[in-house]
Amino acid sequence: MTTLIANLLLISLIASSTLLVTPMYFFLCNLAILDITYTSVTSPKLICIFIMASSSMSYLECIIQYTFFLAFTCVEYFLLTVMSYDRYVAVCRPLHYQMALNRRFCNVACSFIWLGGFLTSIPISVTTSQNVYCSSNVINHFFCDIAVLLELSCTSTASTQNIILFEGALILTTCFLPTVVSYVFIIDTVSKIKCLSGKHKAFSTCTSHLTTVILFYSVIFTLYMMPRTSLTQNQRKVISVLYSNVIPMLNPLVYSLRNKDVNQALKTIIRRLSLV
Repeated sequence: MTTLIANLLLISLIASSTLLVTPMYFFLCNLAILDITYTSVTSPKLICIFIMASSSMSYLECIIQYTFFLAFTCVEYFLLTVMSYDRYVAVCRPLHYQMALNRRFCNVACSFIWLGGFLTSIPISVTTSQNVYCSSNVINHFFCDIAVLLELSCTSTASTQNIILFEGALILTTCFLPTVVSYVFIIDTVSKIKCLSGKHKAFSTCTSHLTTVILFYSVIFTLYMMPRTSLTQNQRKVISVLYSNVIPMLNPLVYSLRNKDVNQALKTIIRRLSLV
């Protein structure tokens, strides 16, 4: 409920406020929509299990769940990368900001982000759905996670694992490295600003996005890049909760609490409502 309310409030503020019309808030609105859909993949079924006291799930439901979960994870990779480019242009090339991130660029970028996320998830979903699961029908997790499904497969999972490695390397080169490079240039530009208040103002525009990036990548790295023997299954489930439920809840709070424009837009809306 906190995730839904916080993200819907943020979307409403961006849509209704004249202060929040820059490309940064356009991408932030997409992030809020993503956080709602991301959480909606796993939470409703989990709540249903708690209420109905039945932990069963059909094979089709499982396939649909992990397909959408993979898709939205890939969408977040791409979206955070474009948002890092937005921050790079804003800090390092401010005079070119409106031209480089015009309305057409934002619309095309977001179209490719959402389409690319779903296209990236299809190969993994198709190969995983073709595996035979005969050893057990018990998933030791709170949702259909791809890693747990591969462990239950009785057939070879080499093709799926190869696709995961290939797409992981692709995401590393197209998402993670550009994000790191963007912040290297941002830090270099900020360090050259002589005025202390100027440094603070320039870097404060990036802290919210940087916080989100650090949270997302650190959790993903811990969960999928570290050796499986380094974490127990229960520890992996706790970490999964962090990036599938907690981070989507924290994102709107991080962006609103540290953003003067968002706070000002919220105060304006409250003033208007109080006068009605």
